[in-house]
Amino acid sequence: MKSQKVLITGTAGFIGFHLANRLVREGFQVDGIDNINDYYDVNIKLDRLKYAGFDFSQLPEFGKWIQSSTYPNYRFIRANLEDRVAVEDIFKSGGYDYVIHLAAQAGVRYSLENPYAYIESNIIGTLNILEGCRHNPVKHLIYASSSSVYGANKKMPFSVHDNVDHPVALYAVSKKSNELMAHAYSNLFDIPSTGLRFFTVYGPWGRPDMALFLFTKAILEKKPINVFNHGKMIRDFTYVDDIVEAIIRLIPNHPAPNPEWSGMNPDPATSFSPYRIFNIGNSNPIQLMDFIFAIEEKLGVEAQKNMMPMQPGDVPETSSDVKDLYDLIGFQPSTSVKQGISNFIDWYRDYFKV
Repeated sequence: MKSQKVLITGTAGFIGFHLANRLVREGFQVDGIDNINDYYDVNIKLDRLKYAGFDFSQLPEFGKWIQSSTYPNYRFIRANLEDRVAVEDIFKSGGYDYVIHLAAQAGVRYSLENPYAYIESNIIGTLNILEGCRHNPVKHLIYASSSSVYGANKKMPFSVHDNVDHPVALYAVSKKSNELMAHAYSNLFDIPSTGLRFFTVYGPWGRPDMALFLFTKAILEKKPINVFNHGKMIRDFTYVDDIVEAIIRLIPNHPAPNPEWSGMNPDPATSFSPYRIFNIGNSNPIQLMDFIFAIEEKLGVEAQKNMMPMQPGDVPETSSDVKDLYDLIGFQPSTSVKQGISNFIDWYRDYFKV
């Protein structure tokens, strides 16, 4: 049987790296795209790719396919998703069964400093992916959304069947826009599409701008950590391996139109088109201070804490309702925060030799 061919965007990124490595080990033919931008340390991105068998002594040039020396079924190209011609060429040459679109300009706070990056990468880049799927039909498009789309919603846990029309940061706007764009293309061009709202993903090889990485680094360097909203934050922390497992189980589950969908009482999570939205979260939100305590316990060091006010664009609490996800794939994230933090810190100490 011919192996399934998958295009993954963002394979030098945190989730994309883990997903690509899992899929190539399971026999999928994987093409990876990333622009390897400098939003955070480029060396971590290059090292993720090196781990997968791409031997980069320096940044690879744009537009050239590179073969993994570890996996004969994995190749990589450096490209900007907002480069329409580059994306068109990738799709024309690919013959993809599935597209998993994870690349994005990440970060809530950075959207206050550089809003244009979010429009270029997250809006124009996603449009080019949708156009690629339109002109080179695929069995299933899966794309990353975010729990940030819930914005000012207060009803917990967050449900995909709730209205999400009050975002509090441009990053959230870009992710909600991606869902709307995917729905329009699903309707017009019959593209089966599934949007995934990730909840605070963490784990080994994680992003240096995320809390776990920042806290671990500061504590080991005997520097204070910034604790926002005076520690009164609640987050649904989700371990990266659980995210990857859910995506893999969703790949063959192509969305179908919901025959009970009604414009008189429209369900945001389904449609008359082949379109679905799912939450992927641990469904066990914890206090930020408990999260910090788990880091302190693993490191054997008490953190110096700078208690800070809430930051613009942040929300005080997230919590995921994942019933729809579990009903479909028989799986929901369950890795404990204690175990996930332990795994991350083991990786951190090994990677940075501390």
